[in-house]
Amino acid sequence: MTELYPPTEPYEHGLLDVGDGNHMYWEVYGNPDGKPAAVVHGGPGSGKSTGLRRYFDPERYRVVLFDQRGCGRSTPHASDPDTDMSVNTTEHLIADMELLREHLGIERWLLLGGSWGSTLILAYAQRHPHRVSEIVLCGVTTTRRSEIDWLYGGVGRFFPEEWERFRANAQTDDDDLVAAYARLMESKDAAVREKATQDWCAWEDTVLSLEPNGEKNVFSDRPQPDAVALVRICTHYFSNGAWLEEGALLRDAGRLAGIPGVLIHGQLDLSGPLEVAWKLARAWPGAELVPVADAGHTGSDAMRAEWRRALDRFAQR
Repeated sequence: MTELYPPTEPYEHGLLDVGDGNHMYWEVYGNPDGKPAAVVHGGPGSGKSTGLRRYFDPERYRVVLFDQRGCGRSTPHASDPDTDMSVNTTEHLIADMELLREHLGIERWLLLGGSWGSTLILAYAQRHPHRVSEIVLCGVTTTRRSEIDWLYGGVGRFFPEEWERFRANAQTDDDDLVAAYARLMESKDAAVREKATQDWCAWEDTVLSLEPNGEKNVFSDRPQPDAVALVRICTHYFSNGAWLEEGALLRDAGRLAGIPGVLIHGQLDLSGPLEVAWKLARAWPGAELVPVADAGHTGSDAMRAEWRRALDRFAQR
């Protein structure tokens, strides 16, 4: 098993007013004088994972964890049907990260993230490349509509029975199941929202179910309010293509020239095939692609070893 650094407690935390009635929860771990780094969580809407702090040497890193709008300990919470989702977009999250960086007095920071977190990191870094020292991405996605269509459509050919159930539960006659689930998550009826949450999480877990070394039921085992927030935010973002021009993050990867990057991706990732990471590595000067043979989207011990290896290497820069 990959040996991780011992757990530490945050030495600083708070709620940052990011506007629009939103307050973003953040924590800082490690050495106050260490190399600044931030962990950008996935989902969107999954909330921070404090376990990721253990990949960073607490003697050499100053590690920032935060909850994106609408989830975790940030307020208001997306599980509340009255929470305004119109002020929760990719542009808002990029601006929130900049506000947090300025609030903490950080000049440049390393960014670590996976899945949706990789999309947000790429969008942020392409907007503010001079604020990013290095990037480590795991389970690389760029949230193109083609990727969304694969995860909630194309991959169904591997799970025809479960796919038919997921489609039927969307309660729609058209092919845009993500938009249909987004509408269900905006229902004023709590039972409708909870049923849609269960159906969405069951599908997500189905797609991950073939991974030999991954976690089981990572969506369905979430506490109900967190699961509702996750699905509401996911469907909100994905039904809008994350407000990104199709292919823009791959097209503009040249803006990351000069930023060292490590792209760690499981070759068994069915929800986000390796092709995306491969294309990004070709378009990003200075990026290193690290395929992991035994890992899917939720990782493996070999993948965790690559995370730590990359972060230990960058700690010396």
